[in-house]
Amino acid sequence: MRGVPLSRSFYERPVRRVALDLLGRTLVRQDEPRDEAPRVAGRIVEVEAYDGPRDRACHASKGRTARTDPMFGEAGHAYVYLIYGMYSCLNVVTGPVGYPAAVLIRALEPIEGFDGPEGDRRDEASGPGRLCRALRITRALNRTDLCLAGRLFIEAGETVGRGRILRGPRIGVDYAGSWAAKPWRFGVRGSPALSRPFPAPVSRGRASQERA
Repeated sequence: MRGVPLSRSFYERPVRRVALDLLGRTLVRQDEPRDEAPRVAGRIVEVEAYDGPRDRACHASKGRTARTDPMFGEAGHAYVYLIYGMYSCLNVVTGPVGYPAAVLIRALEPIEGFDGPEGDRRDEASGPGRLCRALRITRALNRTDLCLAGRLFIEAGETVGRGRILRGPRIGVDYAGSWAAKPWRFGVRGSPALSRPFPAPVSRGRASQERA
C-alpha cells in the first residue's frame, strides 16, 4: 500500500530471506512535511546480503566499531556508509538485535520523482552510489527507522517470484577469499537497471565436466 512501510517483522528474519523478498519492493525518499514534499521512489531490482561476523565480506567481520554499530541494532533501520570517501551506500539491517547482518540495496528502477530524461532513467539508480545520489541519501540518514513513514522507507510494492530471480557472487569483495564467491547477490531477471550482468547459470552437464 502506498505510504505504508514494511513492518518490523519483515526485517527480523535471516538476511538472505529478507534480501530475496526486498526485490520488487518500493524504496521511497520524501522530505518532511510529507504532505507537501514530492516523493522520489524506485523499485528495488538488485541487492546483496551480508551475513554476520563470520562472513568475511561483511563489515562486521572486523568487529563492532563506530561505523558498523547500526548493524548490531534493531532490524529495519538504515545503515548508510561511504565508499571511496564520497559515495553513500544504503543497507537495511536484518535479523535479531546483536547479530550484525544487512542487505545492500544495489539498484532501482525509477518510478516517480526522478529528474533525468525518460530514456536515461534506467541508469539513474543503477548501482549503490547512483541510487543514493538520485534519492539524496547521505550519512545524515544513517540509523533511520525504515518502519516509519518518514524521510526514507520501503513500501510493499510487488513480490518477485523465485523463478524471476538471478543469483551471482557479490561485487567488489575479492579480499574476502572464498566468501567472495557466495551467490548472495540477487537481481530481477530482465530488469534494465541491473548494475552489472549476472553470470550465466552453469548447466548440470557442464558442472559435471568441470568437477571431473
